[in-house]
Amino acid sequence: MKARVKWVEDRTFTGAVEAGHQIVLGNAHGESAKPGPSPMELVLIGTGGCAAYDVIHILEKGREPVEDCTCDLTAERAATEPKVFIKIHMQFTVKGRGLNPAKVERAVQLSAEKYCSASAMMAKTAEVTHGVVVVDTSN
Repeated sequence: MKARVKWVEDRTFTGAVEAGHQIVLGNAHGESAKPGPSPMELVLIGTGGCAAYDVIHILEKGREPVEDCTCDLTAERAATEPKVFIKIHMQFTVKGRGLNPAKVERAVQLSAEKYCSASAMMAKTAEVTHGVVVVDTSN
């Protein structure tokens, strides 16, 4: 895996991966507006994306009728440098017709304990917790 980050101006950067996908990232600087997510916001998004991917994969493999999945993340950072994440809460909302709540909770647990590389890395500095809401769309 390779990526490249290039400084554009002020506190604006572009990031690119081998496949050619690009993103603008950075922080506000002086009078300039914030150009995109900050690097730490991208780390948080990546953690949620990794976990949500696992949950969907596990549920589809188990033939659960999943229609939607969101992972809302709330994080706290250390007060001093380096300002690592010290707490991350991942709140999953999974929707589908007749989903088995136990299977959804198990999918989140498997992601957290076995499959999600990103949350495993975050757990080295942060207390990572999870919540699950299952919404039955058959009504």
